[in-house]
Amino acid sequence: MSPAGETGTSSTPPRANASAHGASTIESTPNSRGATVVSENIGVLGAKVNKVRPWIQRDIEQVKACKADAMLQALLQRASSAPETKQPELLQKCLKAVLPVCNGQASSALVKSSGIQTAFNEYIRPGVENKFYSPFIRATNIALACLEGIKVDGMRNPVPAVDMICQQNDMPMHQTHQTAKSTRKPDVVILPLNSACAPFEAEKGSKKGKQKAKAKDDTMNDEKDDEREKKRNVHMDTNATEKPKNLSWKDVLACVEFKRKTPGRTKGIKPPPPSYGVTDYAPTKPEYLPVDHLKAKDPPGTSQTPAKQHPSDMTSAVPSSGLIAGQPSQSVSSSKRKATDTLESAAKKSKRNPDDTDDDTDAELDVTVQTGLYAAEMFASNLAVNYLLNLIIIDDVMWIWYYDRQGIVQCSGINFIQDLPRFMVLLYALQRFELHDWGQNKDFRPVQVEGKRCHEFKIRDEEYGEVDLLLHTSHDERVTHYGLQGRATNVVPVTSEALAKKYGNFQDGMVAKIFWGEASRTSEPEILDKVKEIAKMHNAVQGHIPQLLWHHTFTNPTSTIREALGVPEPTKGSRVLYILVFPKLKPITELQINELFDVWYQCILCHLTLWKEGVYHRDVSPGNLMWYWKDGKRQGVLNDYDLSSLADDSGPRGNERTGTVPFMALDLLTEEGQRGEVKHLYRHDLESFVWCFAWISLRYENGVLLPRRLRPFDDWATLDAVACGEKKYFFQGHMKPPARLHIDSPLWKFLVGCFLVLKRDADNRYYLRQEPSDSEESNAEESDPDTFLSKFTRSKGWLAFSRFLK
Repeated sequence: MSPAGETGTSSTPPRANASAHGASTIESTPNSRGATVVSENIGVLGAKVNKVRPWIQRDIEQVKACKADAMLQALLQRASSAPETKQPELLQKCLKAVLPVCNGQASSALVKSSGIQTAFNEYIRPGVENKFYSPFIRATNIALACLEGIKVDGMRNPVPAVDMICQQNDMPMHQTHQTAKSTRKPDVVILPLNSACAPFEAEKGSKKGKQKAKAKDDTMNDEKDDEREKKRNVHMDTNATEKPKNLSWKDVLACVEFKRKTPGRTKGIKPPPPSYGVTDYAPTKPEYLPVDHLKAKDPPGTSQTPAKQHPSDMTSAVPSSGLIAGQPSQSVSSSKRKATDTLESAAKKSKRNPDDTDDDTDAELDVTVQTGLYAAEMFASNLAVNYLLNLIIIDDVMWIWYYDRQGIVQCSGINFIQDLPRFMVLLYALQRFELHDWGQNKDFRPVQVEGKRCHEFKIRDEEYGEVDLLLHTSHDERVTHYGLQGRATNVVPVTSEALAKKYGNFQDGMVAKIFWGEASRTSEPEILDKVKEIAKMHNAVQGHIPQLLWHHTFTNPTSTIREALGVPEPTKGSRVLYILVFPKLKPITELQINELFDVWYQCILCHLTLWKEGVYHRDVSPGNLMWYWKDGKRQGVLNDYDLSSLADDSGPRGNERTGTVPFMALDLLTEEGQRGEVKHLYRHDLESFVWCFAWISLRYENGVLLPRRLRPFDDWATLDAVACGEKKYFFQGHMKPPARLHIDSPLWKFLVGCFLVLKRDADNRYYLRQEPSDSEESNAEESDPDTFLSKFTRSKGWLAFSRFLK
């Protein structure tokens, strides 16, 4: 089981770029664009992590916006004694309560809040970006120490088990994503105190420090308050503004990224006022970080809005103004052009470490994309993360960015020097966050099993009683996700006493599939129920579908926060978390050619029967073609139905991309297909099967992925959908054996024959559309599935290859 790409929304209106073309109806799900195009297929596609970067940028382009006070109110609500009860007065109460801290009238046992103004007077001086870090860290940590004693009716006490602290980083942080490695260097991070102290204690060779590096949640509960405060003060004085070594992404609560509007500027920032009071929000300039300028920065070799292709005349792409971002409640693009240009000039410069040889070191990135990459690392480091917060600071203005699998929301800017009370309220709320309030999923509890990090999940089930799952999240075979929005599928080896008691032990074990599905889409368990019923009547399906052992749907829709923030259409694209457990299957890519053909064709026959019975898979890719042993024979399995649809659905449901770009039919990789104006037909899925077979047979030898220099199609995995279509169209029309062909001549002739069938069929449909007809719709657009498949199975190449394999 391997996930495919995605992003999405809850209903199926045209995307913003569709309306401009006069689309009156949507025939299929429009292709959402973002990191999910390749992020879940790093292993299958062989893509490097840094190749995902442009698609992170596209996720950023779709950011929504909300008012700063709405964000602060939502965070306070989350940190309150009754998070489920609306308390609209919290913000005003907290703004008043923090004034003594703002005005230098508060203190803890070891620090005074007057130190905040002292630090900010240093912060506002002219200088380069990294001169910001130390005074900001000192001001923040002094504020946290003084805010700890502030009591507000309805708010929780600070959380000693977390005890957040602001820590300088600006050091390489590494993480492995399946077979790929990433390197990031966030400027400043928010950490639990123990996690911040651990690298420095370990560096001194303290065994105690190394043990604390594990940062167990309950460690701080055992310490007395005065000891904790002393430890905190020592760290603030000695190490909070130093660069730690080997910080782990799993410990990071939030990242803070800094920019100067003009690098190296000689003019300082406006100094703090003499005193602070409660005032109305004052809009900053710009009020929101602009993202429109990102659209002109598409990755090299991609087309943003290519012209429609037809089979007889491949035309070049016609550039447009770029991808259209979703409209926020307060338009992000409404900022003045001058502000946009100024912020563009603050793009991230390279932070390459001379000793760092990792290919994925960041360079020349916009601050919004840079911070988005940090969010992707944070999502990947823990299991089933609900959401994340990061902060972007340009001079004296701070923007809070909220990330979850539905998308991204940024709040309007807060001038944290002139409007210090709002910054203090932000810290006051965050200081009262439990780990799950930061977005970590409390249902999956980290545990150590034989020295390996695992996650434990237990829940009461009406049928099974207590279901216990031990998720082996450190296992080499775990399939992870790297990106921001979308399904974020993780596939993890799992053991369970309850399920073993019910089903016995499976030879290859079990896996858990954890993903964020669109709330509006027919769920995968529902579709598998339909598939199971079809299998009872058809041998082509029986034994060729995944066996769902157990599943659970969580009741935490991503739309809830958007409703609280006042984001327009909050339920559009809402997602909920699912966990499904299956017997483990084997990947089709590990098979040799005769075995590959056999399993592949079994999956085609299963797919054909399901299609005729009203289940449309619509995401055929190598990762979804699996197999297992049964009675000494390989059984092909058509896997993953979370993007499938049923014939009795009233129309396209969801706005999530249905297909993995390198394997999608050419019709769906056109401008119209990307807008959802091309109906998804059986022939499109069968064409995907052909692309899958070509992909595997030309890139693998005896079940092993060839080195990059010997395998074709690498760029298909990272190109824009329409640009990928152009590449595929050229390949289909100009098929030549690779320079170092490792496959036999009958196999090459088989591939040529399959693509020739596709080419002739496309030509026939094209010319039929040119002929006058009484009806605008041509019956030739959707031929009978059996008839279309027979065009392949009766071709000379197919017949010759079948004889060769025997």
